[in-house]
Amino acid sequence: MGLSQTLLVYVLVCVHLGVSQHYLRLRPSPSDHLPVPDLKEDPDPEYDPREQDLAERTLRKKLGSNFDPNFMSISSPMLVNLSAPDNQVKLQGPMPNEIKKLDLTETPYGKRVKVGKKARRKFLQWLWTYTHCPVVYTWKDLGVRFWPRYIKEGNCFSERSCSFPEGMSCKPVKSINKIFLRWYCQGFLRQKYCTWIQVQYPIISECKCSC
Repeated sequence: MGLSQTLLVYVLVCVHLGVSQHYLRLRPSPSDHLPVPDLKEDPDPEYDPREQDLAERTLRKKLGSNFDPNFMSISSPMLVNLSAPDNQVKLQGPMPNEIKKLDLTETPYGKRVKVGKKARRKFLQWLWTYTHCPVVYTWKDLGVRFWPRYIKEGNCFSERSCSFPEGMSCKPVKSINKIFLRWYCQGFLRQKYCTWIQVQYPIISECKCSC
């Protein structure tokens, strides 16, 4: 599912007959915005899973091979930033071609400038580091109506502009879907039916410097 496609997570808001439209979402809503914003939930605890509905063994079996410990946690992890500070970000993969192929000897006015190999290599490395857009991961508590409850969510680094001169910023270009269980209820309080259903939750996986 691309960034411009429907975020299926919006189907997840519990549909209760008689519940205010403030909480009612019958269909998914298209969105280009990631990470997924917090859902507006009906605060009534009657729509929360009970203790017997949270049996880990049963839920693990229901989620099956979709359980990914790299991006989800049953117990509360340390809710801290998981990425290194900007000056310690390790560049991964080869240098982008648009940087590697820059001709530093030409100027806009046609005059050529001599640049040594060592100086050129250092400048291109600096430019790559400056324009690099790492994915910053943090743990997020999705609440008791998701299982596993905690997700490692990606954000694009946004503390400064990624272009020189300034003006561009890091934006998501790719996402991956992780399967979670969602406690889904429908019907009136006294006649409601609730169960766990599998849902897709998109997570930013790659960011790029863009306008």
